[in-house]
Amino acid sequence: MNVEVRPLYANVFLLSTPAGRLLVDSGALSHAPRFVQLLREFRPDALLLTHAHVDHAGNAFLAQRAGVPVLAHALEHAALLGQSHDLPYPAGFPGLGRVISRIHPKLRSVQAAQPGQDVLGWQVVPLPGHTPGQIGLLRDGVLIAGDAVVGGADGAHLPRAAYNHDHAQALSTLRGLLDLDLREVWPGHGGCLTPEQIRIRAERVDG
Repeated sequence: MNVEVRPLYANVFLLSTPAGRLLVDSGALSHAPRFVQLLREFRPDALLLTHAHVDHAGNAFLAQRAGVPVLAHALEHAALLGQSHDLPYPAGFPGLGRVISRIHPKLRSVQAAQPGQDVLGWQVVPLPGHTPGQIGLLRDGVLIAGDAVVGGADGAHLPRAAYNHDHAQALSTLRGLLDLDLREVWPGHGGCLTPEQIRIRAERVDG
């Protein structure tokens, strides 16, 4: 199975199955021209957002404007619809985070994606911690993991604690990945990770 990735600050995934073409995440608004081109070339049947942070959902409104259905966990809908503006970026400046959230275009509507649901041949899996409703997608041992893990030159990492809604839950989610029969883990930032890299990070005792 081939996973195509386009880094638009955050990774955007192009997933093709016999059931259809699925985009996962939309990247940052600063990459809007590239995302529009991607929409034209890939012609997705749906866009699934792993979570509502603006570096992953910043261009979702463009997909919706083009008639592409947008899906996300119900706990992410308020942020995507502009009903809440609890953005942890930049760390330590919640007021600035709220301003950044407010100036980003919002969606008119979002469809619910529930854990266990099949979305164009991929299974929705819950990955809470970074945000309350973060989800990923699983198919044939390949996990699209959102910001449940971050890829770096030296292996797997968690996002900074200041960027996680619940850091203890984020660590628990990361450790829970060890219970899945995985062969590839694709993070929201960085390159593909192996299960062994996930295990090394999950077994660290410092959180």
